[in-house]
Amino acid sequence: MIHDIGARARSGSSRAIPAGCCLRRTRLGHVAVLWSVREGRPQIDRILLPTPQLPDEVRAGMARSRGGRFACPEIDLIADRIAALLAGEDVRFLADDVPLAACSPFQRKVLRACRRIPRGRVSSYRGIAERCGLPNGARAAGTALARNPFPLVIPCHRVVRSDGSLGGFGGGLPMKRTLLALEGVPLDARGRVPLEMLF
Repeated sequence: MIHDIGARARSGSSRAIPAGCCLRRTRLGHVAVLWSVREGRPQIDRILLPTPQLPDEVRAGMARSRGGRFACPEIDLIADRIAALLAGEDVRFLADDVPLAACSPFQRKVLRACRRIPRGRVSSYRGIAERCGLPNGARAAGTALARNPFPLVIPCHRVVRSDGSLGGFGGGLPMKRTLLALEGVPLDARGRVPLEMLF
């Protein structure tokens, strides 16, 4: 239940009403969940990967939600679960925890395929593309994952190159290594994931 979102948010309007930001401090830095209200329901707009300092959009979201004026238990719960994931806990997110409607049809396929990678395993960009019906689309899959608005909930850090090298990650390769280590994914002496870990 959303507290004090105002009459416009409860009126059933399909327009997004900015509500605020839910922030958690973790061992990797501050992680932020930006959310709004659509049709009277809270919806996550973006998840920002941990950073040492707060981005401007987080500060703006915090200003909007200062004093719990736009508190939302559903969003708080997801933020708590993200923080638990970053503490090394085995956290599973539900398919409807984040909305994919704003993503392109291909990106939705890619993000759904990424979501199915189990904790402690990885997939390759090529493997994700093949699951989406685009066997030669590794680069397109990588682009879709680079634009993932919901990192951690949709675990794009679990996608690597076909040779086991890490590829890219919005939070940087040190964070990707840390996230994989938290999930028990080993790296060899060359910094690559052993190919037997591929899902």
